[in-house]
Amino acid sequence: MAAGYDGQPVLRDVDLRVESGEFVGIVGPSGSGKTTLLRALMGMAPLYAGTVRVDGCAVHEGARPAVGYVPQVETIDWNFPVTVEEVVLMGRATVSGPWPWPRAQDRKDTADLLGRLGIAEFRRQHIRKLSGGQQQRVFLARALVRNPRLLILDEPTSGVDIKTRDDVLHLLTDLNAEGVTVLLSTHEINAVAAHLPRVICVRGRVIADGSPSEVFTTETLQRTFDGDMVVVRQGGVTLVADRPHIEGPHGKR
Repeated sequence: MAAGYDGQPVLRDVDLRVESGEFVGIVGPSGSGKTTLLRALMGMAPLYAGTVRVDGCAVHEGARPAVGYVPQVETIDWNFPVTVEEVVLMGRATVSGPWPWPRAQDRKDTADLLGRLGIAEFRRQHIRKLSGGQQQRVFLARALVRNPRLLILDEPTSGVDIKTRDDVLHLLTDLNAEGVTVLLSTHEINAVAAHLPRVICVRGRVIADGSPSEVFTTETLQRTFDGDMVVVRQGGVTLVADRPHIEGPHGKR
């Protein structure tokens, strides 16, 4: 598969298969094609070669499959006058039938989701008044109210603190255990190593694909990020860090 924009491929020679029930992270530097890959899965990025299939059905531009999608929080227009509850109900509007207004069941499902995500008390508030982590949960609820079998998230832990990041990843782990297939992009290498069983490194193409212990090597990270990184493994934990460049009395060491 090849995909991109304005006639210019961003991704080339991509050959991937994600099985039902998997939990997969996509990592790579900015501009590497992570978001393009996710958008191609939803028919939101032009394909220049190959085919994308979701649940056995071919996806083409303009024909978005029935998946739950959580965009990057940075792409949201926070000045749009809408409440938390209204944002979530937007996700149900495409699947609740021909009615132009929410049904009682739609509102009940929304309330249940907001309660599960710990943000029920904010349902009448404008989304711009919430913290970054709370906003992320709102858009996760909007995706989940569709009862998707596949959940796609673009940088779901970007701009949130460590506690919120871990809360979101644990929640996604719980959803995955319930049978939801989860595919997310992220810059959080160590979070992926700690929480996800499979990781795909992308830089214009697929650099590596496998478990964190298989993929996170100094060589693979160099090819992916073009940076000198140190990989430490201890007690079953994989940690990745930049190699330090410290100025000392005798120069860098």
